[in-house]
Amino acid sequence: MTTLPAIYFYDAVVALHVMCVVAAFGVTFVYPAIIPWFVKAHPEAMPAVHEMQVRVGRLIITPFATLALLTGIYLAADRDLFKETWVSVPMLILIVLLGLGGAFFTPREKELGALARRDLDAGGGFSDEYAAKAKTVGAVGALSSALILIAIFFMVAKPFA
Repeated sequence: MTTLPAIYFYDAVVALHVMCVVAAFGVTFVYPAIIPWFVKAHPEAMPAVHEMQVRVGRLIITPFATLALLTGIYLAADRDLFKETWVSVPMLILIVLLGLGGAFFTPREKELGALARRDLDAGGGFSDEYAAKAKTVGAVGALSSALILIAIFFMVAKPFA
């Protein structure tokens, strides 16, 4: 008779932590591919696309990122790892990303939805105002994606450990 290996609570929390990061931020890597395509192929859908971004932020990104932070805090506390750079840098990044979600992305995505609706109702293409704000959101989104990748690098490669 073979004995199955034990699954320890800590290991289950590590798995949950990784799942939460994937669930929270995976969708954000799709936005640069689909949003420009929607603008060109289906501009009439842009108000709904921006509504969808707000909804994904509220129902997926924020809850799963928060759970990732909580599980990360547990993992670091359990093994006394807060002093490790490979823990503190990703934790700081996650806190920054949560802040950006509420303070930057949500209000600007709502504003982009309203601007898109206004521009579509006016019967023309998208205004310079819409384009400029969308460009800013895209740039901060790219920076956020880079931060996510940096956090993953620190967690996996553990530099300065």
